Amino acid sequence: MNLLIISDIHGIKTNLPKIKEKFDEFKCDKLIVLGDLFYIGPRNDLIEGYDIDYVKDFLNSYKDKIICIQGNCDSAVDKMVCEFPIISDLGVISTINEDLYLTHGHIYNEGYWNKTNSTLIYGHLHKPFIHEYESNTYINPGSISLPKDEHKPSYLIYDEKSFTIYDIDDNIIAKKDLF
Repeated sequence: MNLLIISDIHGIKTNLPKIKEKFDEFKCDKLIVLGDLFYIGPRNDLIEGYDIDYVKDFLNSYKDKIICIQGNCDSAVDKMVCEFPIISDLGVISTINEDLYLTHGHIYNEGYWNKTNSTLIYGHLHKPFIHEYESNTYINPGSISLPKDEHKPSYLIYDEKSFTIYDIDDNIIAKKDLF
């Protein structure tokens, strides 16, 4: 199973064509979106590329291949325009290697997670990383639209052999091999 994982689109279309290209290139089975689909948030100015209709159409084009987690900026109105379910708080995908726990990150994160021997994948921070702490792995794909701390927009690929975070220019930011 190949997964492409993004987070924190915030209504910005700029890098979504690249995501479509990578989805096809990596022959992904699912597009996972870790929340914050449309609303840019009260602390951000509108920026070039803000186009919620484009983002809505893009996401709906994956309606049969998308798994979407609700973020802290997502509302009931957002759910009404989506042709796919938006899961609240926490989802799980069972792979041949392990269970992958998916969340936005404003509730469950590296600082608040009670499972052991698990992989938690979350967004919210807009900073890409792979951290291993005790028996857990914590992965953040960063933001595809509004990265923080001088990071570039980024995304995560899972291919049953590894987790790899790429920036928008296809540079590897972090990688964890599973074998």
